[in-house]
Amino acid sequence: MEVAWNPEFLRESFAVEDTLHPDRLVLGFDTAHSWAETLLRQAFGKIIEAGTPTIVTDWATAELAKGAANSFLAAKISFVNAMAEVCEKSGANVVELAAILGHDIHIGRHGMRPGVGFGGGCLPKDIHGFIARADELDASEAVGILREVDAVNGRRRQRVIDLAREALGVDLRGKRITVWGAAFKPETDDIRDSPALAVAQRLHDLGATVTVTDPKALDNARKRFPELDYAEDHIAAVEDADLLIHLTEWPQFAQVDPRRLATIAHSPKVIDARSALDIDQWRDAGWTVRTLGRL
Repeated sequence: MEVAWNPEFLRESFAVEDTLHPDRLVLGFDTAHSWAETLLRQAFGKIIEAGTPTIVTDWATAELAKGAANSFLAAKISFVNAMAEVCEKSGANVVELAAILGHDIHIGRHGMRPGVGFGGGCLPKDIHGFIARADELDASEAVGILREVDAVNGRRRQRVIDLAREALGVDLRGKRITVWGAAFKPETDDIRDSPALAVAQRLHDLGATVTVTDPKALDNARKRFPELDYAEDHIAAVEDADLLIHLTEWPQFAQVDPRRLATIAHSPKVIDARSALDIDQWRDAGWTVRTLGRL
């Protein structure tokens, strides 16, 4: 019997597409040209024939591949969010800075959207798992950068809380806050380590009345956070709100007419924590807009 290692690189909500049309195929074996390699090449025959880059390697390398890939993506996300912290101090615009960096062919634009940070069931788990594996191998110093990546990601959530208190006052008791988003990212109902719900829960703990709305994830959110309020309609959810916080970048949120919302909100104040709203349009509609990493 032989054991092979074939790590998956599936994105949530795109698992079927990524299975049939992966951007790379990694096959790990203990010996070269093994019986297991022959079987896996047959199993992935159509994918290989389509020209998919195929890397044949050893077990140890194949085992690290998924964790390293997601750790690198997490590092990229946290890097642009670290730049958001610098931009807030300097008065620079992190969205424009990210666009400049993204045009560099050595960097690319994927993962360069500044915001409240990453969550879900993959990146946090894989970065923590990669750090733990490095610790087991007595290579803790080598992954110090990943510990800081994790720290930057956590600070993004706290920064949203800070902006809410700047907008409404330090004492949030009795304030009505609407949160757009419950899923950790759009096109899924997955709320595992959701930045949106982490922020919503913290605001609730500080005394605010928090209403959460999301196209797909409300049932899961209700089960996990029954103390929060929920609304099916993302427009009606803004009625009488003292503050709106945009925390999951569903396209339908960005398509809302801010002038219409301004007529039903108690106070037209919004925090765009995903850099996905047209802030000039919102400001023209009378909203006070705060973002992460730009004025």
